[in-house]
Amino acid sequence: MHAEAAPGIVVDGLVKRYRPDAPPAVDGLSFQVRPGEVYGLLGPNGSGKSTTIGVLATLLLPNAGSVRVAGFDVVAQANEVRRRIGVALQETGVDKLATGHSLIARHARLLGMGSRDAEARATQLLAEFELSDAAQKRLRTYSGGMRRRLDLAIALVGRPSVVYLDEPTTGLDPISRQAMWTRVRRLREEGVTVLLTTQYLEEADALADRIGIVATGRLRVEGTADELKRLVGGDVLTVEVDPADGDRAAERAGGTHEGKGKVTLDVKDGGASVPRVLGALSADGIDARSVSLNRPTLDDVFHHVVGGHLIEDQGPAEVAA
Repeated sequence: MHAEAAPGIVVDGLVKRYRPDAPPAVDGLSFQVRPGEVYGLLGPNGSGKSTTIGVLATLLLPNAGSVRVAGFDVVAQANEVRRRIGVALQETGVDKLATGHSLIARHARLLGMGSRDAEARATQLLAEFELSDAAQKRLRTYSGGMRRRLDLAIALVGRPSVVYLDEPTTGLDPISRQAMWTRVRRLREEGVTVLLTTQYLEEADALADRIGIVATGRLRVEGTADELKRLVGGDVLTVEVDPADGDRAAERAGGTHEGKGKVTLDVKDGGASVPRVLGALSADGIDARSVSLNRPTLDDVFHHVVGGHLIEDQGPAEVAA
């Protein structure tokens, strides 16, 4: 891959309307994706994610704002952008009567490769994505997992420096999803810039270096998964002690006795708080029977942001690293 020198993605004030009299699908969206970074773009249906990818892929023209990909403007330098991107959309509209090998080879030829190089690239990618046995089978016989792997293989035909993955694991079984995650992590290791949209929040948590959540076409929050989780509060530490020690344990630890020896504490940093709390209880002769730590999830963040709990007019609440 030749991605290490690529500037990534810069979106500045992007506006996209499908009709002049309609509300914008994307309304002043701004974000950046660093070189070699996996950036998760999350949001509810209709939030503008797919429209944004359409503009980034030069499939849609913006109404306002600027977008640069790998250092090139998506409008003024669209051909340069296309040479440097790979796109795996939810619906590719490919010829289902084609074979996997012929489809990849066809894309390679469209990218300017000679016949021999195109055939070799198809063979290489089919092997890499464990599709060699299905190379001469028609796409209509492929399973959902095989189709998604083929979609990603096609996106990588031209060895792009920037890749867009729009819902890459929708409908996949857990094993196929894990295999796709492994391949996305490998792209990062190879220095490829990846923009990922997904409806699976655990997927963004596992893969994305940073995450932006959009709603009604605007960026609401942005940061690492851990930074975003802190937006909805700290951790909840639960310690179970002998019921007879419950009130004393709650007072000693600075928590609340919920009854039957269950003591809960709201803490900012659960990992550091556990030994402190257990030490305080032990010093008072109180033994902990069990300890559990519950942390906010991206689901909590998503509902917190999309549910309108953050003030929309204040703009994106970027979390500094």
